[in-house]
Amino acid sequence: MLGRGWVDPQARCRRRRIGWIVTAIVLVILLAVPGGYVWWALTAPLSAPVVETQAPPVTVPAAAAVSLPSTGSAAIAVAGGDEYLGEGASGIWAASGSAEPQSIASITKLITALVILERHPLADASDPGPTITFSKADHDLYDQYYVRGATIAAMPTGSSMSLHDALATMLIPSASNYAEAVSTWAFGSQWAFRGAAQQWLAANGLTGTTIVEPTGLDARNTSTPADLITLGKLAAANPTIASIAKTPSLGLPGPGAMQNTNDLLGSNGITGLKTGNLGEGTYNLLFTASIPVGTPEPLSVTGVVLGGMTRANVNRDVMALIDSIRSGFHEVPVAKRDQPVGTITTPWGSSAQVVVSDYVTIFTWSDTPISVEMTTTTPKTYTDGEVVGSITWTAGPNTVTVPIEIDGAIEPPTDTWRLMNPGELGK
Repeated sequence: MLGRGWVDPQARCRRRRIGWIVTAIVLVILLAVPGGYVWWALTAPLSAPVVETQAPPVTVPAAAAVSLPSTGSAAIAVAGGDEYLGEGASGIWAASGSAEPQSIASITKLITALVILERHPLADASDPGPTITFSKADHDLYDQYYVRGATIAAMPTGSSMSLHDALATMLIPSASNYAEAVSTWAFGSQWAFRGAAQQWLAANGLTGTTIVEPTGLDARNTSTPADLITLGKLAAANPTIASIAKTPSLGLPGPGAMQNTNDLLGSNGITGLKTGNLGEGTYNLLFTASIPVGTPEPLSVTGVVLGGMTRANVNRDVMALIDSIRSGFHEVPVAKRDQPVGTITTPWGSSAQVVVSDYVTIFTWSDTPISVEMTTTTPKTYTDGEVVGSITWTAGPNTVTVPIEIDGAIEPPTDTWRLMNPGELGK
């Protein structure tokens, strides 16, 4: 029989083994947990850097001031610029002063020429047309218009001239005796010419225009600025008239050397058409111009100024008007190279900027609104120069796009930061 303090040796061995196992497990846990944390902290994924962007603001220039005359009346139409100036630009785009009929003086001769050419059309600008032989009655017109102070050109009795050259003599120096002689030749009498002129005006919708004789010396020859814009387009579309109107000087047997009364020809793109005046306060110019402004094709301008005090005043007004149109077209800066448009930030303190990759301008007219749109993509490498999107500006018919890129680089966090910031890991 065993005593009370006796312990089974086998049980004692089992308890020791269990103790050793527990101790080993505890030691393994105590040693493994720190090592496992370190491994996890150093390899856990990081939350993506925060990318914030904002499109750059755009400053739209002030509205262009179209320089219209402050006295008299004016109107202007512009073809080829509808995308910039609006769909109505080819009609009356801008106007000033009275829209009522006014004396047009020698602008009348454009109507006279077009009415004659409707009766006796020429094939093209080089077609001389029929020959006109001048009678003594035609020659006598020289003295009749001379005493009236009108512009005249020699027309010897029995001399002859092609219709083309006769029209040129009527339009370039504005010879009034030629206007009456050629219109009488074309229609047989001045009464018949007036009837033909009225029919031509009605057929072309020039209801605000009145013609009582072919030269413009009669102040009752009147028209509105709107009608004269239409007249200018009709004249410019006629090859013969357009060719004659842009000729600065001409020499012909009989009339001799002649200078165009439109001394703005060739200045500021002016290509025609006709001057007219009845003295101080009645200086007029119906003009066409081709104006390069940076668009694919030059603008085609038709304009009229009526009631100028002097020819110099009218010329100055027309030049200022064309200059103001040209200067209204411009390249508007919208962004600078390396201009910041965003930031990239990280919890561990590394950061970089998002910048515009190049200097950017957009071509537009006046104060046309400029819209801006930015698109971005998720960076892949977060390295300097990586393209992360683009910005597009739109103004009227034009758009321009430039990439945006990272300026700087995102550096990875240090091991110490990873170990000390477990809450920022694994997200």
